[in-house]
Amino acid sequence: MKIHRTEFDGLIYLEPKIFGDSRGWFYESWNKERYSEIEITEDFVQDNFSLSCRGVLRGLHYQKPYTQGKLVSVIEGKVWDVVVDLRRNSPTFAKWQGFPLTEEKKEQLYIPKGFAHGFCVVSETAIFHYKCTDKYSPESEHGIIWNDSTLNIPWPVKDPIISEKDKKYPRFSELTDDLIFPEEA
Repeated sequence: MKIHRTEFDGLIYLEPKIFGDSRGWFYESWNKERYSEIEITEDFVQDNFSLSCRGVLRGLHYQKPYTQGKLVSVIEGKVWDVVVDLRRNSPTFAKWQGFPLTEEKKEQLYIPKGFAHGFCVVSETAIFHYKCTDKYSPESEHGIIWNDSTLNIPWPVKDPIISEKDKKYPRFSELTDDLIFPEEA
């Protein structure tokens, strides 16, 4: 597995080793012992899948107080995945970073607690997998509007398909202190 540390503390981009032949392929998507060696030590309690068509943009989502760390990957298709650091005392607070996630390379992104997360689909369809460290909690769900002018994320789709809920999220500058993480979440 290739491990790429990012400028964001705790955010890790992973390229698993894929074993393939004429029959197909195999790769290990999670191994508690091996991942703990690269400081992914949290217990995952919930797995989620979503299916989306080209142009769908989901995000930017996060939970507080039931804060989730996530290990995300694409099972089918291709997405552009984006994280925003919401940890006020972090040197990368209010910065974002984007990553391609594809079914071909089977990249994974470990997103620690304290980040907002979103992605847009750039293939015909995409099946997206989320491995989460806490349960989904509708009362804890928050977000930032996808086209926030402060963050200025250059999403690679024109006129994305956005849920009504995601259209109503506040701008980054409108987040109150209770919606920001004071330190590492």
